[in-house]
Amino acid sequence: MKKYLFFFLCSLFFSSARAQIGEYRSELAVGVNGGITLSSVGFTPDIPQEQLMGKTFGFTMRYTAEKYFKSICAIVAEVNYAQVGWKERIWDIDDNPVINSQTGVAEEYSRIVDYVQVPIFARLGWGRERKGFQAFFQIGPQVGFYLSEKTEANFDIDHPNTSARVSKISSSTYSNMYHMPVENKVDYGIAGGLGLEFSHRRLGHFLVEGRYYFGLGNIYGNSKRDFFGKSNYANILIKAAYLFDISKSKNPKIK
Repeated sequence: MKKYLFFFLCSLFFSSARAQIGEYRSELAVGVNGGITLSSVGFTPDIPQEQLMGKTFGFTMRYTAEKYFKSICAIVAEVNYAQVGWKERIWDIDDNPVINSQTGVAEEYSRIVDYVQVPIFARLGWGRERKGFQAFFQIGPQVGFYLSEKTEANFDIDHPNTSARVSKISSSTYSNMYHMPVENKVDYGIAGGLGLEFSHRRLGHFLVEGRYYFGLGNIYGNSKRDFFGKSNYANILIKAAYLFDISKSKNPKIK
């Protein structure tokens, strides 16, 4: 069902992108983007987590096609490197951090996974196009391609102390999770964001955006023989971007 929803959204997105019924535009801008990711994984059975902070950066391309009433319609595509994953919240039933008996420090575990992510957005903007501010909303499908991963822990992951943890997951499940690499190397889901853009006729476009990504696929198998029934990403991104114009429409109405 999740795959059908993803492909339905893709087909709806591209069919709407072909429609041209407003005031014509043909403007292309390209540039770079960068920011931070705050990520977690929705596990079933649940594993208590905190947001894992990572970095993201890449390239952006935007094609503005039309202005329909007051909405400026565009297609945005990105190719980004991103660090995502999860950070376990290792706390006891009294809501206190679990302290390692050997080192005397709070136990910490995180899994950092590197991806190349390719989101494609339908974008609506309201405001100035050439000089001034414009608010925008964008949404669309995203595909991620696995690159590598690493584990960071300050305790023995071969013999984790699960007796003091608030989670009811068994020791064997924890041990397997700590050692299991990501199984599904292609991730897919839906991303959407809100942002603000400042444009200058000569300097280009400066953008800030808050974005949310919800994964529709699982990073681990979810059959009855597997440890998790669900294991999908949920990411918050805070990004900034700079774009410069490659081509502009010769329309005196554009401000």
